[in-house]
Amino acid sequence: MFNNLQKKWKVSGWQVLVILIIFALGGSLTGFIGRKLMNVFEIEMALLYILIYVLIITIIWPAAVLVVSIPFGQFPFFRNYIVRIGNRLFNRKKNNGKRNRQ
Repeated sequence: MFNNLQKKWKVSGWQVLVILIIFALGGSLTGFIGRKLMNVFEIEMALLYILIYVLIITIIWPAAVLVVSIPFGQFPFFRNYIVRIGNRLFNRKKNNGKRNRQ
């Protein structure tokens, strides 16, 4: 598994470990901040709570991962990673509207 990630991301073995730690810390930080924000909103309906929580963590995650990556010296990797994810999402939206209709 580590070798596959190392080849895919084009990083050293130790960098793979550091990157996985940053993903874990960034995700944990996202969950912590998301729960704190949800306590402020005091939403009673379970479905509405879940929808808003998913939206909040989706927005917070990229920023949290970038912030966590700075002290580990991996900011350039994560900046590029998040840009690639954004480009993929953006291109999918564009391509859906450009399909050939026959």
